[in-house]
Amino acid sequence: MEKRILFLDDMRVIACFMVIMIHSCEFFFIDGPDIGIHSLTDGFWVSVIDSAFRCSVPLFVMISAFLLAPVQGDITTFFRKRLLRVVVPFIFWSILYAVLPALWEETDIAESLLQLTHNFNDTSGHLWFVYMLIGLYLFMPVISPWLEKAGKKEEQLFLLLWFLSSCFVYLHDWLGPLFGECYWNEYHTLWYFSGFLGYVVLAHYIRHHLKWSRTKCLALGAALYLTGYYFTATIWYDRITTADTLQQLELSWRFCSPNVIAMSFGAFIIIRSVFSRRKHENRIVKEISALSYGIYLMHILVLGAVYRLLEGQFPTQWTIPAVGILTFIICCLLAKVISLLRWSKYIIG
Repeated sequence: MEKRILFLDDMRVIACFMVIMIHSCEFFFIDGPDIGIHSLTDGFWVSVIDSAFRCSVPLFVMISAFLLAPVQGDITTFFRKRLLRVVVPFIFWSILYAVLPALWEETDIAESLLQLTHNFNDTSGHLWFVYMLIGLYLFMPVISPWLEKAGKKEEQLFLLLWFLSSCFVYLHDWLGPLFGECYWNEYHTLWYFSGFLGYVVLAHYIRHHLKWSRTKCLALGAALYLTGYYFTATIWYDRITTADTLQQLELSWRFCSPNVIAMSFGAFIIIRSVFSRRKHENRIVKEISALSYGIYLMHILVLGAVYRLLEGQFPTQWTIPAVGILTFIICCLLAKVISLLRWSKYIIG
């Protein structure tokens, strides 16, 4: 049995908390499908807090890839484990998010359930992540033979092309269609190197080829994270007065943008360097790590209630972390209670 990689537990807990903090900011800049920023002060604090945690989703992807890529053993067993661990709880919560708003007379239950045949509902937007993760799981056996045979330079070339493709998010905004794109072909030259697959390769590269010292990881990791954070926050804040849609406003928050890639790479090697020297399991960290998927699935239900409880009680810069921290604690406790049930693995993984 492979030895447990302890720092990944710490990273999973950190990433889980980061996601909740990101969603705690949404009350201060989203109004339904539109921008809902009430003041530049609110916008400033959202840019500072939300931008700091944009590496959360990439960290989750890299954790999975660090453990699973390349796929070892029987592929059928690999998919069976992912089905029980990820897909079944995902289906349970998707249905729950479709049904509950109907009980509150906010939506039509038949329409909400029908929506699930091809996408998530408006009330379960955070589950986009699971669709993406399932896609990566499906592709892991395809890329695994290449990961096993490719050397350091081959992976570096892939990562370079992936990083260049991540710049297209800005080039599109400035120039429009690029390098072969047109209305009958949306697949640009570097399309096949783009997206979250790059984080899978990056995690594999870090595990098997990155041999930096602890000091170098901390120094360069901090430089990468802070540089990426600066551009992420600054670009978002500067677009407050010019963006007409949320899509335009959130340009620098794209998880596969160069600035977020820099933050994610930096955060990963920092966390690994800080926590990899720990020799013994931390029981609380291990417990929350094991419950993190369930916490992610349920947190939107708790988040809204916590915000309504604290709304207007404190300034924005205190309300956002208060909502995030309280939601995280409540979800940890709820997930622990659910884990005691006989069939909990089908609910929280």
